[in-house]
Parts: sequence; structure tokens; C-alpha cells
Amino acid sequence: MKIALIGATGFVGSAVLQELLARQHQVSAIVSRPERLPSHPQLTAVKADAYDAAAIAQAVAGHDMVISTFNPGWDKSDIRALFLKGHAAIVAGVKQAGVPRFLEVGGAGSLYVAPGVQLIDTPHFPAEYKEGAEGARQALAALQQETVLDWVFLSPPALLAPGERSGQYRLGGDELLMNGDQPAGISVADLAVAIADEAQTPRHSRQRFTVAN
Repeated sequence: MKIALIGATGFVGSAVLQELLARQHQVSAIVSRPERLPSHPQLTAVKADAYDAAAIAQAVAGHDMVISTFNPGWDKSDIRALFLKGHAAIVAGVKQAGVPRFLEVGGAGSLYVAPGVQLIDTPHFPAEYKEGAEGARQALAALQQETVLDWVFLSPPALLAPGERSGQYRLGGDELLMNGDQPAGISVADLAVAIADEAQTPRHSRQRFTVAN
């Protein structure tokens, strides 16, 4: 496939990039700093501003799919506003370019832990992640009103960490996956496997899903 990957130098994006290239896909990595990308025969570096819909449209045109792992950076005090600004520009750009499929990686905060209760609204949700998680929750809510794009939104589990690639994971829907009485987790390498699998063999359409080991 010919896949445009937004945020390819980030924590999740770099793992997704590695997985896609290992599977022989042609990847256009859309980033702000192309010099941080590895050299690879199937990789094309594209410098573009994630907050500029026209630039995104130009960068993603002609691709089979767009995968967005965009994150403004957890150090940004206005991360919620920036997350939503980037999300809106990316969605507008993908629609303008007419790319048929869009996968966005969001956060675990909007997963349900009880009827009507999302993880972000629980007392123990880490304060330092709340603004970013709220931005991702609002981005998902906006996507759920989207009727033109064939979109899918992936919420990682509560625990996402560096680790080995096992190639194994289980699928969930809108509810937080658990490991016994504790929240489940996944390595970023296995999250990338799930993303690449969804790209190659779509199992969701206009839905949110989650994964965990």
C-alpha cells in the first residue's frame, strides 16, 4: 500500500513507521523535522505543518490511506487546544485530498470503565495527562460526527510502554481492556502491529477500537 504517516518521528509514529516498512509498504512520512527520519528505499520524507490543512492535503494526496499519530507534545501547556487544532486540520486535509481511509491514534482516556464513566473522569487519572487526554476525547467526538471519511480511531490501553514485538494482541471496543483487576497494557511495537494489521485488513469502519496484550 501507499500510506501517508503523520507524526512518524514520535513515540508511536516511529514504531508504526518501522512496522510498515518491514511489511514493504511505501510510506510518506509527514513530519516537521525530516532530518530525524531514517533513510530507507520505501520511505519518502515530506515536510509539512500538521496545523495547515492545505499543506496536509498536498502531502497526502494520492495515498491509499492516512495514519495520524499526531501529538503536539506533552510538554505543551495548551496541548488540548493544539491537539484539536491539529486534528481539525488533518481531517480537513485528508478530506480535501480525497484519501479513502483515515486512522487516528488517540488516547486511552475516553475508554469506558463503567456505564457512562470514561477513564479520564476517574479520580486517579494522572493530572499531567488530563489536558492531552481531553483533547483526544474531543477529537474522537468530532470524528463520530464525520460522515464523509471512512475513519477509524484507535485508543491504546491504559499502559503503553517500550518493549518487544510479540505480534500478539487482543481487540476491544469502547471499554478499557483489563488484565484481571488491573488495566491491561501493550508494547508500542505491538500497538504498531495492530495499526498495520488494520491498515492492511480493515476490521473497523467509523468506529473506535482498542487493543492490549
